[in-house]
Amino acid sequence: MQGICSPHARAVHGEWTDLQAAIAGKAARPVNGQDLTIAQVIAVSCYGATARLTDAPEVLDLVNRSVSFLESELNDGRVIYGVNTGFGGSADTRTQDFELLQSAAIQHLNVGILLQADKDGKPRRENDLLRSHALPTPIVKAAMLIRCNQLMRGHSGVRVNVIDTIMQLLAKDMAPVVPLRGSISASGDLSTLSYIAGAIEGNPDVFIKLGGSHEQEKRILPANKVLSLAGLTPVKLQAKEGLGITNGTAPSCAAAGIVIHQANQLAFLTQLLTAMGTEALAGTSHNYHPFISSTRPHAGQAEVAANILKFISGSKLSPDRGPEHIGLAQDRYALRTAPQWIGPQLEDLMLATRQVQTELNSTTDNPLIDVAAGRVHHGGNFQAMAITSAMEKTMTALQNLGRLLFAQSSELINNMTNKGLPPNLSADEPSESFTFKGFDVNMAAYMAELAYLARPISTHVQVAEMTNQSVNSMALAAARYALEAVEVLSLMAATYLLALCQALDLRCMQVKFRSAMVDLLATEGSAQFARKTENADSEGLKQIFASFGEAVMQRWDQLAHLDLEERAVTAARESLGGLMVKFAGAASSEMAPSLDQLVSIQQDAASRLVKEYSLARQDLFYRSNTAQFLSPASRVVYQFVREDLKVPLNRGVVDHPPLLFRSAEARKSNGTSNVSGTNGVGTNGVKSNGVGGKGHDDIAARGRLLGTMASEIYEAVRSGELHDRIMKFTEDSRFWVE
Repeated sequence: MQGICSPHARAVHGEWTDLQAAIAGKAARPVNGQDLTIAQVIAVSCYGATARLTDAPEVLDLVNRSVSFLESELNDGRVIYGVNTGFGGSADTRTQDFELLQSAAIQHLNVGILLQADKDGKPRRENDLLRSHALPTPIVKAAMLIRCNQLMRGHSGVRVNVIDTIMQLLAKDMAPVVPLRGSISASGDLSTLSYIAGAIEGNPDVFIKLGGSHEQEKRILPANKVLSLAGLTPVKLQAKEGLGITNGTAPSCAAAGIVIHQANQLAFLTQLLTAMGTEALAGTSHNYHPFISSTRPHAGQAEVAANILKFISGSKLSPDRGPEHIGLAQDRYALRTAPQWIGPQLEDLMLATRQVQTELNSTTDNPLIDVAAGRVHHGGNFQAMAITSAMEKTMTALQNLGRLLFAQSSELINNMTNKGLPPNLSADEPSESFTFKGFDVNMAAYMAELAYLARPISTHVQVAEMTNQSVNSMALAAARYALEAVEVLSLMAATYLLALCQALDLRCMQVKFRSAMVDLLATEGSAQFARKTENADSEGLKQIFASFGEAVMQRWDQLAHLDLEERAVTAARESLGGLMVKFAGAASSEMAPSLDQLVSIQQDAASRLVKEYSLARQDLFYRSNTAQFLSPASRVVYQFVREDLKVPLNRGVVDHPPLLFRSAEARKSNGTSNVSGTNGVGTNGVKSNGVGGKGHDDIAARGRLLGTMASEIYEAVRSGELHDRIMKFTEDSRFWVE
């Protein structure tokens, strides 16, 4: 396979590689204000990697010089906002009590609403309807790291030991309990960051959550007790330090970093799922031919087409073919226009990623200390609109990715559009089970919620704080809603992946059954007819009956909504007209069958269809070789679901847990534990599809709700476990080779 130009895919892989290195690294990463990455933020906030302040003399010197310069400016009587003036619309006040002013800053910002359960970790029955009002701990940890990194740039006048106290808490897996709401992300995330400032002050009414390394301790304690436990001295904030800690965008940036990390993974996964969907829907790989994108050279479109084409390479289910002779001449939009649909989302996500990455290593204070020029600058770097912009693009991209998965999933589950697969992807009789119908409804619910979330919040800002904050970004809220969008799209991806694995099993059964039936109908039909008519033109008969077999299978696919026997009889009966036409066009009119012979042909074909399909279904349940038909990329994901997560093919209503366990108990009492179709192991001892064991192990694997199986895939998506597997595949398969 030739290499591809794939800036988004390469960025996703590069971030994954950096994340693995950061997680595995034994030494704490130095924080120096210059080169913090999204991967490192994720490693520290979500995976317990460690970080520490740099000991580079030039960095520490710049921070110390900013503190000294601020002191000299105050000694010279300069007016500096938030240091000897009031805040915001109250900046017309003046004071010389610099330390008291910083306490006043924190006091008026510690105004978020938290539940008592957020502060002591004890659920209260009367609060069962109340969700937590605390910002998720990983976001708080990320905010602590990012804010320290920003303060280490030496523009803020905050002492090194103050910054280091925050880093010490982070290193000891101690994170303040921070209110979820209240920030408008205009003058930074003031209230949000004030709880981090309150924590290092040792405020007894600010609470700190002890992480997993403190299992023997009470999980949430007042800040003063935690500082004592950690061996840290409470900080007395000096001039500008309260403002320096709070007047920044770190919480918004923290939430955005987590969002964009997962959003980029989902964008990559969507391309792979589209490749799997092309296989499951018997689509053509020609949809992704490079010539198509070369005539409309948008970078994102070209990358997606190349990626999907590489993902689908090696598939036995999706050849590169031209327009169909029967039915729709080309695939529907959900497959055929996937590069044009996904491509712009990648371009937006790339820009959003750059915006978040830039913010990590930016100074977001006001005022700013320029030590080199000997000047204090009053400006607006705390305005977090860059993050809002990134998150609104991300939410739109997530919604569009979800819309594509929803369209593909709907097409896959509906037998009117899935090219011969059974309705609802039910492996047994359509009248008896409706396997994926509930998931079809779920996908519509998820899609509606995702579309609702994908609205800009920047159009709803309100004037705040004595009209001083007349424009504000609402960046933290935008990131929070984007994180919900990640959650909903992950639900959709997990559901669709479960459906894809079911559909791929059924598609492979269909391919094998179709091939076998056309050959059987051609061989047996011509042989039987030749014997009955004593006709010697066996080759001509075989061609006629091969055409009959093709017609039968075409009608067979259209009748997937019928139960087996009715489907077989109807398909055979309704294909006889074409058979008569073929006989009429034959060289010898003596070949034409009589009415009795037509009835016999129909009955034989119907009987053969029932017998062979029953055998094919048993093979699917107990001897599946689906993976052999798939592209290498699809095979990795399919086997992850079937083997690693032990999510089996659903055989129909027989796998409903109450029926399954009731049947198992009945067999146990009768002493017949290895009955085909009940415990997953046939009378020949062959293992059933998708699970590695037999007997009790197979019942344990199958005896789960369909929703439970989707839930397990969802958790693998959110944890990064599936993404790890895909990234390792791209490396092992030389996906990145040019």
